[in-house]
Amino acid sequence: MQALYLYLGKIAGPLTVYSLWFLLLMVYSFLGWCCEMVYCSLCEGHLCEKRGFLNGPVCPVYGHGALLVLIILRGGCETPLLTFLYGAVLTSVIEYITSYYMEKLFHMRWWDYSGRRFNLFGRVCLRNSALFGAACVVLCHILAQGVMQWAVLLIRDGIGIPLALVLTILYGGDIIVSVRSAYRIGERLVKLHAIHDELAAKLEELKAAHEQAMAAQKERVEEFVYAARQSAAEKRAEAAEDIQAKLERIKGEQERVKESHRRLLAAVEAEAQDRMRRLYERSGYFERRLLRSFPALHSPRHGEALKKLREYLEDRREK
Repeated sequence: MQALYLYLGKIAGPLTVYSLWFLLLMVYSFLGWCCEMVYCSLCEGHLCEKRGFLNGPVCPVYGHGALLVLIILRGGCETPLLTFLYGAVLTSVIEYITSYYMEKLFHMRWWDYSGRRFNLFGRVCLRNSALFGAACVVLCHILAQGVMQWAVLLIRDGIGIPLALVLTILYGGDIIVSVRSAYRIGERLVKLHAIHDELAAKLEELKAAHEQAMAAQKERVEEFVYAARQSAAEKRAEAAEDIQAKLERIKGEQERVKESHRRLLAAVEAEAQDRMRRLYERSGYFERRLLRSFPALHSPRHGEALKKLREYLEDRREK
């Protein structure tokens, strides 16, 4: 392994060096994606939805993590135990940093281990760290040398550089599409949240107006009853009939106020639902794919809006 690292320093041309490292990145990103799919499928008891931020069969966090482990540990420690320990720490740091900056960038938490024991702010947990450590042992002591030799052979045979350039274009395009989709999800959640807030504000206004109208009607009834009682001493029978008639009219006015309030509520809610539905329906394929790929994805700022969006898309998918 050390000889191969020395060989890298003697390769002529930055394009060749780039192609070699990029091929390694793609291999380890693909293997990481395969492990993620197998692990998630076993946990769920069936073949799970495609995992990963990108649309292709790669998880870059695994690829970058593998390369960093190989570089920092210089191909692996003297014993598998040390490789396990150092690898677990390194990969956990990478996962934590990735989770933190993805949340800051997109305002969403893409994975959350808060429900697992021995987790750190829900970003990393002991079980995953142990699995990453075991993967580092396999990487450094079993896979790395063979994968490096394969990549070097591709470069020597003239296949590696064209392949790396083609994969770079596909990889870059996938990143652009995925990042754009993530931003669109965030923007959609902001708009949905704004509609929820606007609806809540209108409902509060209608509620206040309704309560004010009902209070005015109640005051009218009390004033009328008081006045009627004052004049009832001389014309008790006529006053009783007059009171009853006027109370019936006031009661009818109250019912009309209530009915008007119900219609306004229904109209406001229908308008809000229609606006939200139009936003839901604008969700593109890549946005829906991202939501399916990260079932634990949640938004600290717009959690309720994300929940409603997921429910709508799931209902539409079942239909």
